Amino acid sequence: MKLTQLSKKPELVKVELTDEDTIKEYGESLEFWVYDRTNMDVFVKMATMKNEDFGDMVELVNKMILDEDGTPIVKDGYLLPSNILTRVIGKVVETLGK
Repeated sequence: MKLTQLSKKPELVKVELTDEDTIKEYGESLEFWVYDRTNMDVFVKMATMKNEDFGDMVELVNKMILDEDGTPIVKDGYLLPSNILTRVIGKVVETLGK
C-alpha cells in the first residue's frame, strides 16, 4: 500500500459519552463531533501535557469539540459543565489516539 492512500482530509466523527455517570446525570448519552485526525503537533502537545498544563489542555480541546456541522460548541461565552468537559477531554484524546 502506498502511504498516499492513507493521507486524506479530516472528517467529522461522532463521539458519545456513554459512561454510567453521564447516563445517570442526563438520562441519556451525550454526543459531540471531532475531526478524526489532527496535526501531529497538536496531538503530541495533548499527549505530553502534564497536570499543571490542564488549562492549556482545556483551551485546546474546547476548539476541537464540535457540533454535527463542524461548529465549535464552546464559544461566545458558552461553557460546558466541568465534570462533562473532563469526560469530553478523555474521549477526544482516546478518539484521536486510535
